[in-house]
Amino acid sequence: MICAKRTDKPLVTDLLSAAFNDNLSVNYIVRQDDKRKQRIRALMDYSFEVCYRFGKVWLSEDRKACALVLYPHQRKTDLEAILLDFKLIFKAIGLGGIKKALDRETMIKAKQPKEPMAYLWFIGVSPLYQHQGSGGRLLKQIIADAEQQDLPVYFETSTERNLPWYEQHGFTEYEKFDLSYTLYFLKHETVK
Repeated sequence: MICAKRTDKPLVTDLLSAAFNDNLSVNYIVRQDDKRKQRIRALMDYSFEVCYRFGKVWLSEDRKACALVLYPHQRKTDLEAILLDFKLIFKAIGLGGIKKALDRETMIKAKQPKEPMAYLWFIGVSPLYQHQGSGGRLLKQIIADAEQQDLPVYFETSTERNLPWYEQHGFTEYEKFDLSYTLYFLKHETVK
């Protein structure tokens, strides 16, 4: 696994935008209009920036998969973070979507533990290269990195068909929540 550089941002946003184009959770957050694909890209741009500052951005060795991992316990509110939030609102969510996005974020945070963790914000594989092992290898390396830091891995998914894949990698579902779709909460505990 490769720790991404800032120059990898276009590749990462391309990979994630393509991988999450039809994702229910992503499309719940981004404004649904004729700029939807640009809005998804803006969400991935925002997520890259946040994880680059307060987590890690990973690429698979073959550069066909990537992951954004956030360490919420390291996240700080500063001027740059506030500017990123405003950029997200105007480029991805829209003013009308602020309440819905904040309500969803509040619900997610309420279901997450208040302990340090590695939060797997996004993991995606180029649609052209899915089911070839890149995502699985990357996920195993993310888990190993989190275990080295003695951190559990938490995340949510709205893609029910991926649940068995995550379970194969040692994740367990600990909660689910219904919005206009079902959001599954998963965790991988560190091995001691």
